[in-house]
Amino acid sequence: MSHASDPPGLTGRRAFLRDGSLVLLASGMDLAGSSSLFAEDELASSKVRVGLVTDLHYADKKPGGSRHYRESIDKLANAAKDFAREKPDMVVCLGDLIDAAKDVATERAWLAKIHAEFAKLQGEKHFVLGNHCVATLTKAEFLAGVKQKKSYYAFDAGGYHFVVLDACFRKDGVAYERNNFKWTDTNVPEAEVKWLAGDLAATKKKTIAFVHQRLDVAGHYGIANAPKVRKVLEESKKVLAVFQGHAHVNDHKLIGGIHYCTLMAMVEGGGEKNSAYATMDMLEGDAIRIRGFRKQANYRWA
Repeated sequence: MSHASDPPGLTGRRAFLRDGSLVLLASGMDLAGSSSLFAEDELASSKVRVGLVTDLHYADKKPGGSRHYRESIDKLANAAKDFAREKPDMVVCLGDLIDAAKDVATERAWLAKIHAEFAKLQGEKHFVLGNHCVATLTKAEFLAGVKQKKSYYAFDAGGYHFVVLDACFRKDGVAYERNNFKWTDTNVPEAEVKWLAGDLAATKKKTIAFVHQRLDVAGHYGIANAPKVRKVLEESKKVLAVFQGHAHVNDHKLIGGIHYCTLMAMVEGGGEKNSAYATMDMLEGDAIRIRGFRKQANYRWA
């Protein structure tokens, strides 16, 4: 049934304005065939396209609550088909690629299996550290497993600057590893904050940031020193958006002129339709478009 507020051509979909931008949510949130929602001529001129996935929590174990751990292998394989068509320049995992295992050997085996599937995806690969990634492993072990040198770093692509952040640190500055932390005690340490400020000062490009835990909320899912990190991002006057995972929900906030987008978790729910992933396009005039698949929401920010 059409909603009274639906623009022409959006029958069966809910549309509303948020922060001055049109947000589109498909009925039932199954967005596998969402191409018709986007101006293909505009997307064809995308400066850079990024594939986004988060919270796969892959583990060879039975479901726990709403989390279907084993199914993340098949869900990622299905995402690979869409990414093959969309041809992203890179794919970023926003954390919790794996779930916690009881021992290191088991965890390494799970990581090897899901990483082998991830490696098949289109484009360069980037991994944000999530708390589950380093519950059983050390950061060095996880990074070696995904063939990545650092947990936080920056790079350029398509005329834009990208920053990968690591908030897997305790308040005392000790890095997460092998269950030495509480998942609610998450922080970006002072050394990383200083690095971030210096990195943003050194670039002349508009910037996109990736992090696992949330920079836009307080409480359990938020980064404890998020206000300090947001201040660095805002004062640079270069950051357009921050993409996050961790909370397993679709959410979007505009704070200090920066979009904070929390993506839906891939692990939630059983079956192919209960998956979530997206592509992000950087368009002319620094507009950003998120094309969501399955349960991931669509957004367009001018």
